[in-house]
Amino acid sequence: MRKELLKKVKRIVVKIGSGVLTCGENGVNPSFLAALAAEVAALRGRGIDVIIVSSGAVAAGRQALGLSDRPTTLPQKQAAAAIGQSRLMRAYEEAFSGYELKVAQILLTRDDLANRRRFQNARGTLDTLLAFGIVPVINENDTVVVDELKFGDNDNLSALVTNLVEAQLLLIMTDIDGLYTADPRTDPAATLIHQVRAITKEMERGAGGSGSGVGTGGMATKLAAAKKVTRSGVAAIVFAGKEQGNLSRVMSGEELGTLFIPAGECLNRRKHWIAFTLRPAGSIMVDAGAREVLAKHGKSLLPSGIAKVEGRFDRGACVRILAPDGAEFARGIVDYSSQEIVRISRQQSSQIEQILGFRYGDDVIHRDNLVIL
Repeated sequence: MRKELLKKVKRIVVKIGSGVLTCGENGVNPSFLAALAAEVAALRGRGIDVIIVSSGAVAAGRQALGLSDRPTTLPQKQAAAAIGQSRLMRAYEEAFSGYELKVAQILLTRDDLANRRRFQNARGTLDTLLAFGIVPVINENDTVVVDELKFGDNDNLSALVTNLVEAQLLLIMTDIDGLYTADPRTDPAATLIHQVRAITKEMERGAGGSGSGVGTGGMATKLAAAKKVTRSGVAAIVFAGKEQGNLSRVMSGEELGTLFIPAGECLNRRKHWIAFTLRPAGSIMVDAGAREVLAKHGKSLLPSGIAKVEGRFDRGACVRILAPDGAEFARGIVDYSSQEIVRISRQQSSQIEQILGFRYGDDVIHRDNLVIL
């Protein structure tokens, strides 16, 4: 299965966790980066584009602030990132120059990818860098980020970047071997799961938090990232990255880590963007009949099926779509504002213009802008 899947791969995203990249309180581990550069050079020699999503800026900068542990406040994190970003990129440049590879830094916030034009600009920049043989190194812009703009963690960012660049594989290098049946740190009977065809609720509930004092993500964030990319037809592999050579071994098809198989029914790039990149601005609750036609028949959301509107949002916003029991089952981009939807809810589409004095169309959310989760 792995070797067949890897034969088709021409572009990969490699996410490197802080626990893999950094070395205790001493910042970036130069021996790890030297080995990584050799492996990336070998992959590029095989015609494979490599995009790196790198953690480590905060960990690389905290020593200069005299912090012995992860920063506890947002200003501390931003200050550590401001110091650490230049150190991190200098370390990448020094390591990759030994293999005649150039690297480029790209810092992103959620707002960069939530805005469609900036999303496309970022895609154009990355494509150009790859065409010139340059290895992009992407990180969240921690120096300016605030809660409403945060991706949450670099595992999530790596999944969104995979969609952005249309990569065929996401590799997550971490400080554990992969997904286990239980937490191996507390359960000696836990065994490694080599292949996952579907991420279940039980897996998500059993995933733990961060295992190190330098990272922000645990297995839960890696499962969430794998879930995002497999929905768009892309495989993901989570594996132990500290041991030199493991990246090459994974790319040669060895059974290292956990392989997440792509979903059978895949989202196109735009629907993936709606489902996972946009931040919902509110919610629309629908009745049972509307839920049925949306979820099972792929129809658009009409005003007649709307039971309740929560929050204030403008036309063009992303909203959660809730079933009568309050459970979210879809997301979509609205053609009317929240105030307009309140006025036309439970009404027929033919009455929209009479009620509002204008009409954008019959649908509150067109099926092309609606994603079943």
